[in-house]
Amino acid sequence: MTEQKIKEMLSERLGIPAEEITADSKFSDLGLDSLDMAEMLMNVEAEFGVTVEADPSLQTVGALVEKLENAGK
Repeated sequence: MTEQKIKEMLSERLGIPAEEITADSKFSDLGLDSLDMAEMLMNVEAEFGVTVEADPSLQTVGALVEKLENAGK
């Protein structure tokens, strides 16, 4: 569910079909720069009610999903 929501958010922001976004999709390959990523993380924080620190490990959709799923633990 978390992964699907992230894909939908990226799809809406980037104008690409959610089906084309996978857990292995790199944010840089999707066209997000550092400012886009900061805005995306703010939206994710608002949507999921958790704080997500931007760090070098957040390179892929799957890494973000994992971070979100572990944030509630």
